[in-house]
Order: sequence, then C-alpha cells, then structure tokens
Amino acid sequence: MEDIKPVVMIGAGPSALAAAIYTTREGIDTTLYEKGVVGGLAAITDKIDNYPGFPDGVPGLELADNLRKQAERFGAKIDYGDVSALRHQDGVNILTVDSQEVKARAVLIATGSGYKKLGIPGEAEFYGRGVHYCATCDGAFYKGKRLVVVGGGNSGVQEAMFLTRFAEHIDLLVRSSVKASKTLQDDLQKYIDNGKITVHLQTVAQEIVGEDGAVAAVRVLENGAETTFEADGVFVFIGLKPNTQFLADSGVELDEYGFIKTDDHLATALPGVFASGDVRSGATMQVASAVGEGATAALSIREYLEGMKAE
Repeated sequence: MEDIKPVVMIGAGPSALAAAIYTTREGIDTTLYEKGVVGGLAAITDKIDNYPGFPDGVPGLELADNLRKQAERFGAKIDYGDVSALRHQDGVNILTVDSQEVKARAVLIATGSGYKKLGIPGEAEFYGRGVHYCATCDGAFYKGKRLVVVGGGNSGVQEAMFLTRFAEHIDLLVRSSVKASKTLQDDLQKYIDNGKITVHLQTVAQEIVGEDGAVAAVRVLENGAETTFEADGVFVFIGLKPNTQFLADSGVELDEYGFIKTDDHLATALPGVFASGDVRSGATMQVASAVGEGATAALSIREYLEGMKAE
C-alpha cells in the first residue's frame, strides 16, 4: 500500500507547532520537517515581551521548547529534513525531503522568514567571523568589545540593548529614523543616556572593512558624508525575507515580495496546501499571530481532509 502521510508541516516554528497541537489532538497523524532550529526565530530571541499570558515576558527558547513539548505530547513527529521542492499530482502533494519523495494529503507551509542582508562588500566575507544576524547566538563573543548594530526597527533596537550585556559600546546605525515602538524607544533612551549606545540617524552602511582576517570597521555615509566606525563585530537587523525559494514552479502563488498568497482559510492556490505565520502574505510578523494562524490552518486542514473522505 502506498505510504501517504495525512499531514506534513514544513517548518517547526511557533505557527507549525501550534498547528500540530491542534491536528494531533484531533487524532490526525502529523509530521513536521525542520532544517534549522525547532522554534524558528522565536527560539533565538532573547525575550518576547508581548506574548499574552507572560506579564514579565518569556525567553524565546523557553516558549519554543514548551510549544514543542506540547505538540510532542499529543503525538506530533518532528524530523530534521530540508524540503527542497513541492508539487501536487493526482490528488496528492509530493515533497522532496533530503532528496527523498514524501507524499501527503495535506501540507502546511510554515517556513517563516530569514534575515535580510545588507548586500555590501565584506558582509559575506566575514559572515560568522564578525558579521552576525543573531544577538542571542553570538553576542557573548564580544565581551568588552565595540559593536556596530544596523537597523532602527523593533529588532534592531531590542537586539542592540541586549548586546550591551557584553559589548563596551554600540553604534546603532539607522537609515532614516528609529521606527521601533514607543516602549522600546523609551527603553533605548536609558542606554543612550548612560553612554552604552550611540544612535546615528540618516546613516547607511557602505562596506565592512577587515584587518588580519577579522572585522575592524564599518564604512558609512552619515548625512551624506563618508565616515568610519571602528568595530570588532557587526550585527544586522534590517527586516525579514520569506523562506519560499523551494516553491519555484510548485503552483503555490507568491506576492511580489515572495510571501505566500492565501485565502481567508489560509489555503494556497495548490489543493491541500496551506500556509501560516511569517511566510504568509499579510502576516504581522508577531509570534502571537503566528500561533493563532497555526490554529486556524489546522482547523482548515481538518475540514479539507474530512472533505476528501466524503468524496
């Protein structure tokens, strides 16, 4: 008999884990494939302050781990695997996972988003050797050092403040004006006042300069004038891009930015394929809404599978 899984979820971040809690509680066999960190970007976020039910905030890793445990308690299977292709054929969705075909009645794409790159000289050359995109992962390497942080949104400001635990001083480079929430801006002011962070508005990074195989400085345009900031490391937080490259020629419709288009039930243009969380067009990029979308997608998947049985 042909092995066709009832439900496969691509990704194991908060949205997929929430969906898996719902599907497995309904007795629907569910397999999640994750190629990176279970919990996604939430798991490598130092602290999530706006997730309901945690008045003092919650460490991202703790929240992700609890979601994983809950999903596994109901029977969800989490496997490490890289999904490189998806197609729909003869009423079945076929995924390529680590070069092997996996068939599923229903699929949830919850691959989330990755960090945008600056695209400047030196960035790729020094990636992992002075250029980073995760403060929680790599901040501890810079005790007593000088850092440059690029980005004036919520992530840039939050991570810059986190990095003050280690760094002697941080130059925060902001392309235009600080776009972070008022609460974060109020918090940021405290670090500015005590001299830990200096904010540079209208400042655009041009090149990451190295010396003896390590990052030494960042060359920038500040208010149109060229200047250089000495730095032992650079952390970049300029937004997210969807992890949808594997969907080329799949039939899943994407918007102009590469996010997945869905209907009100989170169904994509491909039969039996749904999307939720940060990878979906119109997503708010919030953990709470990603979890809610996961629950919605799970209920839509249940209805889809019940409809298949009735045919």
